[in-house]
Amino acid sequence: MAISNRATATKKKLLAGLLEMQHEWIHVSVLEGGTQTPEFLNKNPNGKIPVLALEGGRFLSESNAVINFLATGTALLPEDLLQYAKVQQWQFFEQYSHEPFIAVARFIAKFLGLPEERRAEYESKQEGGHKALRVMEQQLQQTPYLTGNQLSTADIALYAYTHVAGEGGFDLTSYCAVEAWLKRIRSEPKYVAMQ
Repeated sequence: MAISNRATATKKKLLAGLLEMQHEWIHVSVLEGGTQTPEFLNKNPNGKIPVLALEGGRFLSESNAVINFLATGTALLPEDLLQYAKVQQWQFFEQYSHEPFIAVARFIAKFLGLPEERRAEYESKQEGGHKALRVMEQQLQQTPYLTGNQLSTADIALYAYTHVAGEGGFDLTSYCAVEAWLKRIRSEPKYVAMQ
């Protein structure tokens, strides 16, 4: 299997480490137009990463679809229908209530250098990002992981940008349960840190 990556590579790298999966990592740069080449567009016509290349010339895109596919049949993706739906609930939350604020603010600050023409957009992301962190804090005050007592792909999905939220201007010190959750994930025996 080969995985094309970006900053959200954390999801796939962490999952591969936790499950001790053999894989080949192929870097594709969005900033350099790597996702718009004819070769890449043949793998994902949407021109976005990540893309999981499987045997037989098959490809799968969208980060949460990829991690759920890879985690099927493991303890990281529950078989119980309601628990599985809760994993998906948090993954939709990540895509629509978390990533658009925290990841975008981080991109503007870290990768673009917070240019003046994007400052208003950066500042507009702060309220939504803190709202997402408060929702997570509320849940993590009740359970050690987002769906209960077991680490799942929901945690992996939300760990990706939460652990670097500070790079987008989000101070996590007032989110004690979120910080404890991040530490729990980093304490996993097969945790893989990102460079």
